[in-house]
Order: sequence, then structure tokens, then C-alpha cells
Amino acid sequence: MQTEKQPRLLEAVFILLGMLVVMGVGIIGFHLTPVVPILTVIFVLMIWGKVRGFSWDEIQEGIVVGVRNGIIPLFIFLLIGSLIGVWIMAGVIPTLMVYGFHILSVQWFLPSVFLMCAFVGCFIGSAFTIISTVGIASMGIGVTMGLDPAMIAGAVVSGAVFSDKMSPLSATTNLASAIAGDDLYSHIKNMLWSTVPAFIISLILFTILGNHHQTASLAKITQTTHILTSNFPVSVWMLLPVVLLLICAWTKIPTIPTLFINITVTIIITFFTPHHPSFAKVADVMENGFTIKTSSAEVNQILNRGGISSMTGTMTLIILALALGGLLIKLGIIDVVMTRFSQHIHSDGMLVLSTVLAAIGVNLFIGEQYLSVVLPGTAFKADFKKSHLAPEALGRALEDGGAVINYLVPWGVAGVFVANTLNVPTLSYLPFVFFSLLCPVFSVLSGFTGIGLKRAQQ
Repeated sequence: MQTEKQPRLLEAVFILLGMLVVMGVGIIGFHLTPVVPILTVIFVLMIWGKVRGFSWDEIQEGIVVGVRNGIIPLFIFLLIGSLIGVWIMAGVIPTLMVYGFHILSVQWFLPSVFLMCAFVGCFIGSAFTIISTVGIASMGIGVTMGLDPAMIAGAVVSGAVFSDKMSPLSATTNLASAIAGDDLYSHIKNMLWSTVPAFIISLILFTILGNHHQTASLAKITQTTHILTSNFPVSVWMLLPVVLLLICAWTKIPTIPTLFINITVTIIITFFTPHHPSFAKVADVMENGFTIKTSSAEVNQILNRGGISSMTGTMTLIILALALGGLLIKLGIIDVVMTRFSQHIHSDGMLVLSTVLAAIGVNLFIGEQYLSVVLPGTAFKADFKKSHLAPEALGRALEDGGAVINYLVPWGVAGVFVANTLNVPTLSYLPFVFFSLLCPVFSVLSGFTGIGLKRAQQ
């Protein structure tokens, strides 16, 4: 039963569309960062909520609840900022870059990065960790080779999203399985119906893109390698922190202690190198990031990054996005739309399509990866049961419309993180994240054709 405070369907739809217009015009039309457009939308929503009869305390409660849901990810971002700084200072990322120059060719670079991020990510189970470590090193190698940064970012994100979707260690994979009510490994197995074709086509597209680029001059690569080896202790020992990440993942140590352990071990390694820094320097790098001035402006741009301060812009935007999501839920706008949405479904194909679109919609309007799984999962679970579809069918739709899409939203938690970590705007790398773009397509095709659509056992 609709309360007096809740909006009617058309009113809620108008509000959501108005939000998209404000943010779209601000970000795409005026090339603004999402901060001011989101602040504008939050202000308008607060005024609308007050007019609708919500008290200021209720409105503020929505903001508080929304932000509270993101406390752990925000703390993780602080640690990732420190990790990036100490990995560069110790020589971990420079070592990965130098080894990459020897192993990879420009023609096979994009597919190699895609495969590497996907493979390593499956062991770690965290797309954010892959993007902030292997991803940064890949960006350095690819830019030196003369490749488009947006394409490199697309390959990195595609591989990281694949691992985030298919790894049994992934938080979003476990969440989707839990919301749908299926077994984790049955959930992963059933996702292969959309994942495998999306993976194969992505690999083909990255191979085609890579083979249409000219190789950078050998002199440029040699120069970059010389700068790295002259300023950092490049050796196989610098790969120990990478191995440590894998060990922590497979022993199921949570993300926060894993990052603390890795930062500590990396700092200890640094003190045993010829370039060992002072304690004051280490603290400064953890807080403000690593800085170096070499003869190459390109190398400086690649390596001058990291630190807690580098994450403040990311965290500001994420806090605003979480506050916006909390307001939309508290004011009943999301609930009204999703409830009505689920009442007009008359086929399996339309059910899967509606679930995928709802998950994409939550990503667009709330910008939070976990809620893009939780809200549609809660709204459509009964409909999947009524249609005699297995929980695995719901779980796959939630992953393909929810977890993988957040990386493509400029104001989404994952999209903001990628853009700031790799220094590539979300809208620039979006067309090249083939894996995320293809997964919803194959999920919907499965719903309408019945191929791979698992039904409940009678």
C-alpha cells in the first residue's frame, strides 16, 4: 500500500530521468566531474523530500545509511593508495614494467593484458586490487609502447571484471549467490553461458585492436627501461609482494588485513635495497604518494602517483554517490519503480531482461555495486520462483546487469575508482570494456532463447 509520502510511479520515473539529464548534461555536455551534478541532484531531492512530508531527520538518515554502507570500501581505498605508493617506491611496479617490456609485444599487448588480469584476478578475487597493481604496471608498459591509454584501460578493466565475476573469492560473486539462494560453485558454473562467449569475443576484439597499432620505437622502450633500472632496484625479489597477494587471497585473509600485510612487507623489503629511504620518506609516500623527476615526462606521469591523498577525490565522489543512493531508497523512489516493474512480466525472457535492466538502472541511479545486486535480487526473487526458474538463473542476471556494469558508470563506485587509479576518464575507456558490455547481451539472449537458462527441479 502506497503511503502519502511515497511518490507515484510517474513521479518517481520523472525524478530518475531528471537525475540522468542533470548528470548527463553536466558530465558529457559541460565536461564536469560528477561532483557538482551529484550535489545538485542531492539538493533537489532533499527539497522534494521535504515537500513530500519527510522530516529533515528522515532525509539526513537516508544520507547516513547510504554512506555507512560504503565505510569498508572507503577504508580499502585509503590502503590501496598507500599500497600503490610503496609498490612504486620499492620497485615492484617498475620491475613489472621492465619484465613486461621483455615479454610482451605491442601486437599482442592488449589481449595479453586482458588474459593476465583475468588469470591473476581469479586467484586474488578483487578487481580493485588487480586494477591498482597489475593495471598500473600495464598502463605504464602500454603507454610507452604507444598504445591508446583508453584501450589499455579497457583491457585491464575487462580482465579484472572477468575475475571479479568468476572467482570464488570475489565479494560480488558470493553476494549474488547468497541473494539468489544458490550454491556458489553452481552459480559460477551457470554463469559460463554468458561469460564464455563474452570472454572469447573480447579476446578477439583486443587482438584485432592490438594488431592495428604501430610498434613504438625501440629507442623509446630502451630509454624507459634505462630510467627504471637506474632509479629502482629491478629484480625478481621485487615480485615477492605480488606473490604475497596471491598467498593471502588463497588463505582467505580479508582484504583489509591483506593490504596492511602487503604494505608492511613491501616497506621492509625497501629498507634492504640500495635506495633504502628514511622512515620520514616512507611515511610521506604512504600519505602523499611517490614522486620522482626523471628525464622523461612520460615516466614521471606513470610513476608520480599513489598515497592516501590521491584517493581523497575518489572518496569524495563515492561518498556523494552513496548519499544519493541512500536518499533514493529512503524517499521510496527506487522501491516504487522496481515494485511496479516486477508486476508486468509475462515470459522468461522478459523476466531476465527486466532483472538485468533493473540492475543496470540501480548502477546508473545509485552508483553502488552491491546494491545493484541486492535490490533487483530482492525485487525479482519471487518472480523467478513463480516462473520455475532456478536460483542460478537469477544469480547470473544479477551479475551480468549489476556487478559488471558499475565499472562503466562515471559516478559509480567502481567507475570512479578506475578513472582515478588509471588516470583515464570513465567515458573514454567505456567503449573498450568489451567484457562488461557483452555480458548483459548474452544473459538476455539466454533468457529469450532458453539456452543455458536453468530451470528449477520439479
